Amino acid sequence: MASSDLLTCSAADLLRLYGSKGASPVEVARAVLRQVDRLNPVLNAFCFVAPDALAAAAQSEARWMRGEPKGLLDGVPVSIKDLLLTSGWPTLRGSKTVDPAGPWTDDAPAVARLRESGAVLLGKNTTPEFGWKGVTDSPLTGITRNPWNAAKTPGGSSGGGAAAVAAGMGPLTLGTDGGGSIRIPCAFTGLFGLKPSFGRVPAWPLSPFGTVAHVGPMSRTVRDAALLLNVISQPDVRDWLALPGDGRDYLAGLDEGVRGWRVAYSANLGYADVEPEVAALVEKAAMRFVELGARVEQADPGFEGVEEIFRRHWFTGAAYLLKNFTAQQKAVMDPGLVEVAENGARIGMLDLVEAVQKRGALGIRMNQFHEKYDLLLTPTLPLAAFDAGRDVAGVMKEKCWTEWTPFSYPFNLTQQPAASIPCGLTGAGLPVGLHIVGPRYQDARVLRAARAFESLQPIPMPDVSRLRRDDVNGEGVREM
Repeated sequence: MASSDLLTCSAADLLRLYGSKGASPVEVARAVLRQVDRLNPVLNAFCFVAPDALAAAAQSEARWMRGEPKGLLDGVPVSIKDLLLTSGWPTLRGSKTVDPAGPWTDDAPAVARLRESGAVLLGKNTTPEFGWKGVTDSPLTGITRNPWNAAKTPGGSSGGGAAAVAAGMGPLTLGTDGGGSIRIPCAFTGLFGLKPSFGRVPAWPLSPFGTVAHVGPMSRTVRDAALLLNVISQPDVRDWLALPGDGRDYLAGLDEGVRGWRVAYSANLGYADVEPEVAALVEKAAMRFVELGARVEQADPGFEGVEEIFRRHWFTGAAYLLKNFTAQQKAVMDPGLVEVAENGARIGMLDLVEAVQKRGALGIRMNQFHEKYDLLLTPTLPLAAFDAGRDVAGVMKEKCWTEWTPFSYPFNLTQQPAASIPCGLTGAGLPVGLHIVGPRYQDARVLRAARAFESLQPIPMPDVSRLRRDDVNGEGVREM
């Protein structure tokens, strides 16, 4: 196959090609690394490219030639957000305060499962400092950009991985999501991404942001995300909060559809302001579930004060994260992160306990809501991608990223599975995401619903042939 064709293949396609000798892991790795060489200076999606990626691909190729693939992802290129530990590679978390010397002796659980499956690890993806916000730029790595329009942000905090996968720099990436950090960039870059139920994918070390933080798959197809979830959801004793391994195959039943399901559609969760163009695309997408045989009705869960509940969890996590940093270290950090941590330090113990109690009430409310509805559909975001290099959209006069992400963080609080899938393009050619939320622990249901929608509306890729380094005048782009 031509290199350009290999770049658009899904992980499932690549595995079929390996099995039939139609392509080899080395061919694919070379094609992907050439794409990284060409596009990373423009998009700034990778902060570290693995020097041994081709050697790993050669080992995979030898296994396939013997007819002995190592695991479910043998030979498939995968990139990793630079918040997740990788043995032998630095995990700098977008911060000048982390010592590159390490030592780097451990893999995070999901990374360990990738190695065991034979995946070809491409490198580390850019992230805002310590993953604190909904766009991707940092004092260490500069500005990451959107393959659909390099002047726009890919979102965050898993924006580097999203930009990579959307641009053909590998079919899969590992993201994290503490308030929308998988779903935000998937909405802005036209990908599918799943925030699994909390604990579905083991995580270690525990995020400083605590039990709102999840690890999950990002991909160009729903099937690929299910395949990756099969790998990374395997047990790991280092995560004492992880769900018990149940051996579930998330590919099983993926194409069985949603006929007869009861689906709630909420245009704004009762309080959010949504740009009209985005609202129209999402409503049209929600009504497509009628074509799929579901019963769709408008319904809001009835959230109240949810942003303040989330902020008390998130901002105190930031305060804890920075509690031992010196003034000199904070001087080289993202000022927005320092400000959030300072705000978090002013939140009293009783206020935090109150937020924990109110969080529990939200979870109960959603449990009761899902007694009537199999799914909840909303916009993923109220707007399309805005200019890169900004923390907020500006037109909506926000002061913090939580003000333009009203649909994502509530479901970190409730720990439910929630996914974003592209549902159309704005007149400016920017992707819009449909948010699919399921009951807690019903990850397979969310995947199945997303696959049903994808069968009607396949996920497109941007035309990256037009991207040039001159498009961004070198601003915020770091050479590899």
